[in-house]
Amino acid sequence: MIKINIERLLKKKKKSKYWLCQNMNITSRNLNRIIRGETTSISFKYIEEFCNYLNCTPGELITLEKDNSKTDN
Repeated sequence: MIKINIERLLKKKKKSKYWLCQNMNITSRNLNRIIRGETTSISFKYIEEFCNYLNCTPGELITLEKDNSKTDN
């Protein structure tokens, strides 16, 4: 499962979701959908902007977590 670490990076930077929305010109609804993993895609434009505003790399922004509900057969 892919996890978007926006909230952790915002906390580290001591910034709010509101600050990020204002700077990126994104609605809070869309930002929250990205954070909760309710989207099926994120444009490279947004990934680049998240990284610029949160001072991180794409690898810090996006991590892959093992889904324990699935088993390998």
